[in-house]
Amino acid sequence: MTPATLPDRSGVVIVGSVTADVTTFSERLPARGETILGDEFTLMLGGKGANQAVAAGRSGARTSFVGCVGDDLFHDLVVNGLSEAGVDLTHLRTVPGPTGIAHIRVDASAQNDIVMVPLANAALSAEQVDTALAALAPTTSVLLTQLETPSSLTAHITARAREHGMTVILDPAPAAPLPDDLWRSIDIVTPNETEATLISGVEVTDAATAEQAGRWFLDRGVGAAVITLAGQGSCVVTADGATVVPPFPVEAVDTTAAGDAYAGYLGAALANGGSLTDAVRLATAAGALAVTRQGASPSLPLRAEVDAFLSEREAEREAEREAQRDAR
Repeated sequence: MTPATLPDRSGVVIVGSVTADVTTFSERLPARGETILGDEFTLMLGGKGANQAVAAGRSGARTSFVGCVGDDLFHDLVVNGLSEAGVDLTHLRTVPGPTGIAHIRVDASAQNDIVMVPLANAALSAEQVDTALAALAPTTSVLLTQLETPSSLTAHITARAREHGMTVILDPAPAAPLPDDLWRSIDIVTPNETEATLISGVEVTDAATAEQAGRWFLDRGVGAAVITLAGQGSCVVTADGATVVPPFPVEAVDTTAAGDAYAGYLGAALANGGSLTDAVRLATAAGALAVTRQGASPSLPLRAEVDAFLSEREAEREAEREAQRDAR
């Protein structure tokens, strides 16, 4: 084939969880056995898989989602939320019973804790994954998946995507031990510092320890590790070395789904042919914008917002550099 007739494989597929997010906001989180009064309550689309699909869709990438939703009163919330982000739902299966639920509590410092109940997500099957990936392979180059779906399926999902020539990105959340042979089917792993610590056994506190944890993943066959360090940015570890991509400081309101914004934009940028470092920078900007807003899916930014944010930050940095030159 000539370049002009090569198929367009710039699509992204997300295989993962979908939930209805029940979120409460309060000044602080209650102590064990304590009841407190909260300030606000929201009910909206969530789940790590669905959030990453919404992020990729809002980035402008051609995005497909593979997962399961219940036939309950939350079904339309899920379908409408994904559809509005432009996500293809051909491979979203409706199953009898309740949709997955996440109970999220957010305090005044923007920190959260989450209890996720899989419910319909447990119905995801190898057959559903096989059918979806075979259909999407001609137009899709990147697969994103997480660990909120049945753990027994993770190895199957990643291996099948590899067979179809896709770049496989694993967001290992919630953190769980995985068999050593699974890591060999992962091109990029994207843990935060807590997840990297739990999985690798290396206590991650800064770029140096993040690099050590990143080497742990590479030693097991992963192509690259991108370890997010909150206010310290991201440590990108490859066979060629380690690079720190700096953060974009913002005032946080709610950190829910910031990692999903990051993952969705990372996958979309890579599917569009971007380098890993450039994709991480774009993902960092998307994650920074997400923490400035309440909720999961509503906090996920549009590509125009991310581009404007990056342009504004670059203008600020250029002004700082000019001021420093003038001062000399």
